[in-house]
Amino acid sequence: MLIVQQIAFIILLLAASFIFYKKISSIRRNIFLGKDQDFPGDSSRRWKNVLLLALGQKKMFKRMTPAILHFFVYAGFIIINVEMLEIVLDGVLGTHRLFAPFLGSFYNLLLGLFEFLALTVLVSCLIFLIRRNITKVKRLSTGDLAGGWPKTDANLILITEVVLMSLLLIMNACDYNLQQLNAGHYTQTGPYLVSQHIAPLFSGLSEGALVAVERSAWWLHIAGVLAFLNYLPYSKHLHIVLAFPNAYYAPLEPAGKMHNMEDIQNEVLYAMEPDKAPTDVPADAPMPKFGAKDVMDLSWKNLLDAYACTECGRCTASCPANITGKKLSPRKIMMDTRDRVEEVGANIDVNKSFVEDGKSLLHDYISVEELRACTSCNACVEACPVSINPLDIILELRRNLYMEESNVPQEWMQMSNNIENNMAPWKMSPSDRDAWAHS
Repeated sequence: MLIVQQIAFIILLLAASFIFYKKISSIRRNIFLGKDQDFPGDSSRRWKNVLLLALGQKKMFKRMTPAILHFFVYAGFIIINVEMLEIVLDGVLGTHRLFAPFLGSFYNLLLGLFEFLALTVLVSCLIFLIRRNITKVKRLSTGDLAGGWPKTDANLILITEVVLMSLLLIMNACDYNLQQLNAGHYTQTGPYLVSQHIAPLFSGLSEGALVAVERSAWWLHIAGVLAFLNYLPYSKHLHIVLAFPNAYYAPLEPAGKMHNMEDIQNEVLYAMEPDKAPTDVPADAPMPKFGAKDVMDLSWKNLLDAYACTECGRCTASCPANITGKKLSPRKIMMDTRDRVEEVGANIDVNKSFVEDGKSLLHDYISVEELRACTSCNACVEACPVSINPLDIILELRRNLYMEESNVPQEWMQMSNNIENNMAPWKMSPSDRDAWAHS
């Protein structure tokens, strides 16, 4: 019977790992559909960002209550899963609490820590469910996250966490009762910090019934964890994984710094100094593209941002355009970008390479009205707990509107023409402009 369980566990583990690998490989491929981008700067500063922003949740602590709850859930998720190593080895080898004999009393200390974190995760998730569905925190219950899949996704994850943590504590409670009965195969470790208080609920069961409950909880827990693992890539909770590389590649420049378009700079340079213009450009060379119309025109960091988005709504709640009733939602910008890159990836999976589908991120997903509403104030970037930059995507799409489609308000076009012809935003001659500049 034990051999059958081992074989079943190994099959389940391999199948779950393979499915997860396939999906993660697809996401990695989708991210690198974006253009290459360099990330200069001190690597020590980047690792500091990983520690403070991704692991330490630094930006979350601007709002203490959700920050503390989120920290418990995040830390619990990471640390409790250390125990998964023992559970996996027990499943493969047919053992029970493999590390207990080697760690002695330290094992009980570790289990106590895991159980304390499990309890804090359970309580925090229940509070989050209440905040989302009963008290209805404004940024989570209005606008583009008011209902539909984003709300369902968040609730599914929170309920799954509650169930998984409950199963862990039930498993340990029954294990402790079986130790009291000196049941075979159950290592004597002594009482556990939290589950010892749950154990009396199962004390009236026979040894066989306790084994059945303990084993059922063990199997449901590990199966639930593996199911959660494979649900993760389809959920906003992928940020649990991608927050770390996203924090590492966060810009180290001053907040709000914008980068000029190199092609435009070169055009100006060649106009002013023709001798510097390249002479070996092929006659049939493609015209440069300005800005971004679709996800392939964005950088791979922009696409990583889209997949790392937590959909927490802090960016939209901080956006002055959104607050004043404009259509712009930085959170929607990121979700639309992720939806479009997923659509492009599915197209590639079917056709082996991208086949034009008549759609683009600009216009089909993100409207001109949304882009024009942005004030470029950088509030969304400052608010994001994992250093996502919706503004960068907005600027690239606006550049395409301006440079490729000439799709700008008349006032903007008039100002641009004045700058091009008069070197000033106003309608004045260059000599008048020089006189004004020196006045």
